[in-house]
Amino acid sequence: MEQFIVSARKYRPQVFDDVVGQKAITNTLENAIKSNHLAQALLFTGPRGVGKTTCARILAKRINEEGMEHTSGDEDFAFNIFELDAASNNSVDDIRNLTEQVRIPPQTGNFKVYIIDEVHMLSQSAFNAFLKTLEEPPAHAIFILATTEKHKIIPTILSRCQIFDFRRIGVQDIKQYLHKIAEGENVRAEDDALHIIAQKADGALRDALSIFDRVVSFSGNELTREAVSSNLNVLDHEVYFEITNLLLENKIPEVLIAFNDILSKGFEGHHFINGLASHFRDLLVAKDPATLQLLEVGDRTKKQYLEQAKKSDLRFLMQAIDLANQCDLNYKTSKNQRLLVELNLMKIASITFDGKKKI
Repeated sequence: MEQFIVSARKYRPQVFDDVVGQKAITNTLENAIKSNHLAQALLFTGPRGVGKTTCARILAKRINEEGMEHTSGDEDFAFNIFELDAASNNSVDDIRNLTEQVRIPPQTGNFKVYIIDEVHMLSQSAFNAFLKTLEEPPAHAIFILATTEKHKIIPTILSRCQIFDFRRIGVQDIKQYLHKIAEGENVRAEDDALHIIAQKADGALRDALSIFDRVVSFSGNELTREAVSSNLNVLDHEVYFEITNLLLENKIPEVLIAFNDILSKGFEGHHFINGLASHFRDLLVAKDPATLQLLEVGDRTKKQYLEQAKKSDLRFLMQAIDLANQCDLNYKTSKNQRLLVELNLMKIASITFDGKKKI
């Protein structure tokens, strides 16, 4: 049986051009290397899974490659790159061992690069021990610190670092990258299916790749919107389109039955009403070509939004958003949460009621 390699490792970027969603940072680092303006201490900060450690490793290689006329691959400078996980090596002794290594110049190349991950996990005494080295580092030493919690790092350390703030990666950037991965893995994936994965990842590319691996294991080489929604236990857009059609047609009994079906599948009322409010908002932006770019959905779903937006007038959408939002705000304090959602659904279904139809 062939060993499975997770996509996050298999497709980890090896050069700055391959890093997703952090173009401003990678360009700045590349220019700093070429112009010899790179600080000796850098701090990479931002949410998890957005490329901090990956960029640190690429930078460590690039620092030594620049200025060397002949390079023969990774092995040239492997001994010049040291990684320390501060989460498990956070004592004074660990930092003292590091500072002793720092004094020794590199055997090949011009620099020794020290990557300290989760640097906020260092103890107070370890920070103090590290401070002296950071104040007066040897000319051959460069420190790259990475953290998800910048506020936990003492100001004296921060003031000695060049800080790079990594941002959450956009849904479109993640989706485009997943399309490349899917092609590489011979997986036929619907655009909408990859869009759901990208949204679920919440800006973390590593999470998106982990989710991708999971749904491929579940669905095989055919990724559909329905299969991904089922595997990730998210309410499919189709549910909201059907509910909205019933609301527009004033079909209160059918709406209540549909809501009961949603609850019976294990979804919470709060999750549903939040999603319904977002659905109304998406219909609102789909009504005007000027705001259509704010609709972050896949291609097939976008067509459905455009169709349903034509059937939904502005008055209905504005009132529906307001009612759904009020329900969301009152949900936690309600003594009868199911009734609260049902009552709001009945109110929304009555917005376009002309007084002649029978419920």
